[in-house]
Amino acid sequence: MLSPARSGTASDKGGARPWSTSHASGWVEIAAKYGHNRACLAPIPIMMLTFEDFPPGHFGTFGPRHVTREEILGFAAEFDPQPMHLDEELASRSMLKGLSGSGWHLCSIMMRMMVDGFVGRSASLGSPGVNEVRWLAPLRPGDDLTLDVEVTEARVSRSRPGTGIVMFKSVVSNAAGQALCEMVSPIIMARRKAEQAG
Repeated sequence: MLSPARSGTASDKGGARPWSTSHASGWVEIAAKYGHNRACLAPIPIMMLTFEDFPPGHFGTFGPRHVTREEILGFAAEFDPQPMHLDEELASRSMLKGLSGSGWHLCSIMMRMMVDGFVGRSASLGSPGVNEVRWLAPLRPGDDLTLDVEVTEARVSRSRPGTGIVMFKSVVSNAAGQALCEMVSPIIMARRKAEQAG
């Protein structure tokens, strides 16, 4: 099991398998094209986390990730142009009592932290959706965020036995330890070939 880490990554679990060349090359191309954080990509041969590497329990802590006022305003202007996310004076008169980031901005940050932390080096095949999102406290300019990830359930798919479904509970908190958002979501993971054949 991965031990908790603060650097945005966590150490490999025992028995992880290397990516195929095509899978590894795909992530390297993404990094080059989109400026993806290469910190989440181990040196080739890349060790891939598969379904078996995600038993129920605490998985890891990732971050910190600093959030600027400019980020909050930029995201809100394009995707969620509400007064409490765009205008400090109007935001001060809202129930949030000050400028705050969009909840969807916070979810996007959580997703990026997950990709940088472990999804980017896993056998993820995607997700069928998000089961639950709860916004618990406002995202503020200058917040330093950490993400705690727990595996709450892991089961082999009945219809696709070469895959498994891993349920994650992710909680993002500020530097004061205040939880800002909680998300519960499944990810479909490939299983190891040796165990599929067994």
